[in-house]
Amino acid sequence: MSSQLTRKHYLAYICICLIWGSTWAAIRLLVRDVPPLRAAAARFFLSAVILLFVAASRRESFRYTAAEWRALIVLGFAMIGLPCGLLFWAEYRISSSMTAVLFSACPLFVALLTPLMTRSRVPRRAVFSMVIALGGIGVLFYSGLAASSYLLLGGAAVMVAVILTAWASVYAKREIARVNPLLGTAVQFCVGAGLVLGASAIMERGRPSDWNQTSLFALLFLAVFGSVIAFSLYYWLLAHMEAYQLSTTNLVVPIVAIAEGALFLREPVPLTMVGAALLVLIAVAVVLRAESDEAISIVAVAGGNPGAIRGEESPRSVPRI
Repeated sequence: MSSQLTRKHYLAYICICLIWGSTWAAIRLLVRDVPPLRAAAARFFLSAVILLFVAASRRESFRYTAAEWRALIVLGFAMIGLPCGLLFWAEYRISSSMTAVLFSACPLFVALLTPLMTRSRVPRRAVFSMVIALGGIGVLFYSGLAASSYLLLGGAAVMVAVILTAWASVYAKREIARVNPLLGTAVQFCVGAGLVLGASAIMERGRPSDWNQTSLFALLFLAVFGSVIAFSLYYWLLAHMEAYQLSTTNLVVPIVAIAEGALFLREPVPLTMVGAALLVLIAVAVVLRAESDEAISIVAVAGGNPGAIRGEESPRSVPRI
């Protein structure tokens, strides 16, 4: 599938990396003044309103099957509500760059789950490249969490979000290929907003919110760019790329997050990070261009059926946004 990618696909990929790389610093700024779950709920609600307004202006139809509605609700929990709520909570404890680095483990989990959930193959070269990139990042940042149980709890929350997001990425590729990205994302944000708002009402009762100029700007950026634009591009690209390929955005995002953390939040950046960044970018290039004929086969999972491992079903299409 990677051979079919055009300049437009690569441009959308770069936009996602730049936007989501910037969201970590925005989240960090927002949770300084607003309780994290309440901040996440506000982001999702505003994003849903914007998406529904755009969809209504384009006269999009909500006529989906029961299975598609069920999948959207599941993704509202597994792709939006739970992972993003955990990430907002984690950034209350650890730095934006550390959160982004830990979340970069997502592509490896997607690559591992893809054969199990879709019976399609993942190129061996892609898996090896992701492991090398994650190894370099892990060695570089290991000491950042080991000293404190407070920090470890934040790191554990990020890893739970990683596993949920990886599973949801493969699930979305399999279940909602015909759903319009605008409406599908809006439904997921509505579900996610309800979930996180309920959690906030229980866990953050009595905590004040300071909606100052900085927090409002961060919220607007997260809603418009981090949610509406980025998620719409993500689901559009998911129709043209394998889930494990698209998940490599999480390997590039830490580089953007680290750079912005250093520039705007004055978070320290070791000189060795330049080497790690180069390693990650090389690995991403290999993954995006990896050919499927070098795939890892997990025959046992498919009951010994090589045809099932090859994933011979034709991919479904998604309306363009």
